Amino acid sequence: MAKRRKVPVSERALVQRVNRKLKEKNEKVLKSRSNGGGLTRGEYYLLDTDHHALVHESVDLEGMGRELGVLKDWEALAE
Repeated sequence: MAKRRKVPVSERALVQRVNRKLKEKNEKVLKSRSNGGGLTRGEYYLLDTDHHALVHESVDLEGMGRELGVLKDWEALAE
């Protein structure tokens, strides 16, 4: 039996899917800028859009996508 390959989803597409889902909770995933911010917050971080407050640092984008149900079992974050 042939091994099934997962459909790649681009980073940008996954961020958009996650942010559409998080909009209900007034939250947004943002990518850190390369100059300094990424060292403290991680590559992605979660922001409360109502209060412009940091909710969570070092967000695992693929894990969050799966947790929210926007990244299906047959999909994977593109390398």
